[in-house]
Amino acid sequence: MAIPYRYYLPETEIPEKWYSLIPDMKNKPAPLLNPGTGQPLKAEELYPIFCEELAKQEVDNTTSYFDIPDEIREIYKVFRPSPFCRAYNLEKVLGTPAKIYYKYEGNNTSGSHKLNSSVAQAYYAKKQGITSLTTETGAGQWGTALSIACAYFNIPLTVYMVKVSYNQKPDRKNIIHTFGAEIIASPSDTTDAGRAILAADPNNNGSLGCAISEAVEKAVKTQNSRYVLGSVLNQVLLHQSVIGLESYSACEDLDVHPDIIIGCAGGGSNLGGLIAPFMRDKLRGNFGVISKDTRFVAVEPASCPSFTRGKFAYDFADTGHITPLAKMYTLGSTFIPSANHAGGLRYHGMSPILSQLYHDKEIEAVSYKQTDVFEAANVFAKAETILPAPESCHAIVKAIDEAKKCKETGEAKTILFGLTGTGFFDMKAYQSYLEGTMDDTVPTDEEIAKYVAELPSVPQS
Repeated sequence: MAIPYRYYLPETEIPEKWYSLIPDMKNKPAPLLNPGTGQPLKAEELYPIFCEELAKQEVDNTTSYFDIPDEIREIYKVFRPSPFCRAYNLEKVLGTPAKIYYKYEGNNTSGSHKLNSSVAQAYYAKKQGITSLTTETGAGQWGTALSIACAYFNIPLTVYMVKVSYNQKPDRKNIIHTFGAEIIASPSDTTDAGRAILAADPNNNGSLGCAISEAVEKAVKTQNSRYVLGSVLNQVLLHQSVIGLESYSACEDLDVHPDIIIGCAGGGSNLGGLIAPFMRDKLRGNFGVISKDTRFVAVEPASCPSFTRGKFAYDFADTGHITPLAKMYTLGSTFIPSANHAGGLRYHGMSPILSQLYHDKEIEAVSYKQTDVFEAANVFAKAETILPAPESCHAIVKAIDEAKKCKETGEAKTILFGLTGTGFFDMKAYQSYLEGTMDDTVPTDEEIAKYVAELPSVPQS
């Protein structure tokens, strides 16, 4: 029987539990450290910053499956399950024997996968009685998703958006305002952290590290407020596991066996969510849906190459150095990437879970220049009639490269990648590519070495 072009899971198969990779990992991700004492943080030490239930999820290394509350699943039903698709037209355009599948997370109002975690985090805040939230956003997907979730639960929200993206993507500001949230370009003069950053560099375009500093400061200085983060953290990868769980179920139903699983990587939420149940099988030696030779590939921008050129070390998650220390692949917390249009990937570090897996050689990583990414985006858009987000295009360019290799070798490999969102709010990026004004700024070894040399001095084992 022919596989339908677009395949939806039955509603009853929306996952009832989130899955955490940590208990199955050979080497657990290193714990968060208190920057003052250098000691591992306990959940209660995170309560001033995060909601209590989220703090508990963050430090839990033993629980594999977490029940998804019914209230969250009810909201998930509005936009989940997300489409699991076979890219027949792309295969035809490429002339490849490879079979290409993608999990499309852009089919909701936020336009990305970020809604999976924003709904959960807003729910736990409401349940605890928190009266306001703060966050950062890069390209705006997370800020949009959280504004939607906070509107649903009637929680005031302040969003600090990286300044370069704030200026590049005015429509993101408009939709965030539509859902009632306040949005501020970061670095700003509204916080001590922002003022310090601007004093050092008045023309600073911002980074996710800068925006995190401002959002955390705002939360801890506001009564009964908490900070929430859209990527990197263990809790976020946990919530995003719905992407992988649905994909895994679709593979079982359709008798699909991925040889290569690809995701874009900035902080790691999409990639970590997509690979979770497939990596579980690899770590457990349970080969059926995947084989022992299945590859897992992280794709990042050459302008912000945390995996491929960063250092595996403890570092601050923010530029202002007010957050706990996380052990991750990092370019240094003060690293400011170039104004890459893939704003959601402009973060100096990577998820501790994914960093450990990469360090243990369980996953691979590659980087691409911006123009190569958008060349692939245009090929995909014309073939599949979906305009992909710049972040998603990083997974697409790798999928296309792998499919081309199959054409050369005659191998009919099965490729699965995460299509994280829509590019409707990124038309300036597409315009820049089409007009030939897009550049490919890549940091030098000397520039990266300068920032890495500033890593905090703490025991690294």
